[in-house]
Amino acid sequence: MTFLPTLKQLQYLAALHEHQHFGRAADACFVTQSTLSSGIRELETLLDAALVERTRRVVRFTPLGEKIARKAILVLREAEDLAALAQAEARPLTGEIRMGVIPTIAPFFLPKALPRLRASWPDLKLYLREETSASVCDALGRGQIDCVLLALPFPCGDVASVKLFRDYFHIAAHKDDIHGAGKVIHPEDIDTDRLLLLEDGHCLKEHALAACGRPEYRAETSVVGTSLHTLIQMVDNRLGTTLVPDMALKAGILNGTDVETRPIDGEKPFREIALVWRKSSPREEEFRLLAQALVDAASV
Repeated sequence: MTFLPTLKQLQYLAALHEHQHFGRAADACFVTQSTLSSGIRELETLLDAALVERTRRVVRFTPLGEKIARKAILVLREAEDLAALAQAEARPLTGEIRMGVIPTIAPFFLPKALPRLRASWPDLKLYLREETSASVCDALGRGQIDCVLLALPFPCGDVASVKLFRDYFHIAAHKDDIHGAGKVIHPEDIDTDRLLLLEDGHCLKEHALAACGRPEYRAETSVVGTSLHTLIQMVDNRLGTTLVPDMALKAGILNGTDVETRPIDGEKPFREIALVWRKSSPREEEFRLLAQALVDAASV
């Protein structure tokens, strides 16, 4: 008879692989450090192989340990999907859903959407994780979250998605700089030398460049910001112009500033907001219900 690792042992190993620190991994698993360490030693004894090199300062996985940790992540994801399948079959949109959201969506759309979700699905416990597109897509692939509220296009692995709505871009400038401009700004009239963009890691940067017809353009490090709010403050101080999505304008990002906007004329002056999940997830029907609820919230 083959003795198999327990899910608890695999959870300990996966947590150590993620955090690269016994104390932080133990905290993530809500156990003591000695309990986590013992669990991993039991796994090594069961497999008759060393998985982790233990030193005072660093945690280093052996080559076999790396392979088994990655496989453990997949096994845990499948086990979670198994439990989710039963729950979704019984009562959709109840219990927990862990959703990743990117920073250029979360503060502008969620305050509008979350109250409506609570009203429509009171038994849904929606846990949110706000990170850049690359980080939430990585978390989705690792099974750390269930779905992602994302702006497309963006490569997010082997996923399924539902497009929710288009979020159109506007050029934003100080009122004295945009005075006299037409009602619509043509992409060729955008001065890229004064264009302020988000730093690398935010997909809004690539979407904004595509919207203004300059996908090949890259901003210098001196003209990038860490958030849309920071960019608006820079524009308000007449340091340049930027592109702002419609949802941020509707959320009042320009309140208290002397910044004005104009819509952009072009072939595709928008980004697609979508709900994305793993193709292998058994909760597709639930995510489609969630997507429709988000569409309804956006349309109000």
